[in-house]
Amino acid sequence: MSSTQDVLGSTILNSLQGGISYITLNRPDAGNALLPNQRGVICRLLADASQDPEIRAVVLKSNGKHFCAGADMHLSASLSGAKKTEAKPQRPGEHARSLMHGQESVQNLIAAILDCSKPVVAAVQGAAVGMGAEIALACDLIVASNRAYFSQIFIRRGILIDAGCAYLLPRRIGLQKAKELVFFGENLSATEAEKIGLINKAVPEDEFASAVDDFAQRLAQGPTTAISLAKQLLNRSLESNRATAFLEEALAAEINGRTDDIKEGISAFIDRRPPNFKGY
Repeated sequence: MSSTQDVLGSTILNSLQGGISYITLNRPDAGNALLPNQRGVICRLLADASQDPEIRAVVLKSNGKHFCAGADMHLSASLSGAKKTEAKPQRPGEHARSLMHGQESVQNLIAAILDCSKPVVAAVQGAAVGMGAEIALACDLIVASNRAYFSQIFIRRGILIDAGCAYLLPRRIGLQKAKELVFFGENLSATEAEKIGLINKAVPEDEFASAVDDFAQRLAQGPTTAISLAKQLLNRSLESNRATAFLEEALAAEINGRTDDIKEGISAFIDRRPPNFKGY
């Protein structure tokens, strides 16, 4: 396995075009199954997107036939075998701590997507299974080709759900349907995923790239601060009581009211012309 320094530019690609940061999983021969060192790199790219005023939207996509086949099971099996030969015993709770706080933990990756101040679009083709499905679900918008499918495959492998599944899935589709998908781990087509509200749009394969670009470009041309604040408010909405939600909404409105974009939006409305938002 390559060092973290060797990941960017090889198994993770990144480019900036028209205010959009494209983060691309690039292990097509492995179904873009994620290695631990890739997770830390993606987290850093998302953190950079949050801080960079030139970046106004993020697209998380992949090369090859599949979006992401989850964690690399071959690596997990080899690491598991190596751990069995270690003489030093693992203290109780140590594994849980590494899952939650490890530099390359999947929970950190999911949190990085959710907490990115810029909107993140998942472009899903082929398989999005296990961790791959949760990575897509953590994104703000999901566009999938008609040949894509989603699977909470954990139970079929005898593995407990992870990667934030118990947090993300019920919030997308409700508790009962989430239990069905988790307990059986069956493949869910992109068309069916769109019907139940798991994803935003399922499109024919020849329209996939243009549909992703349409979402990304519309976001990148929008009022970036307003979108960022709206993302935070919406992500917290299912966890806040009314008083907290109203307070946070008011504070966010004050912040947004100090931007140039709100002035431009009002001026454009009065002048009956399309707004030209600058992102600040």
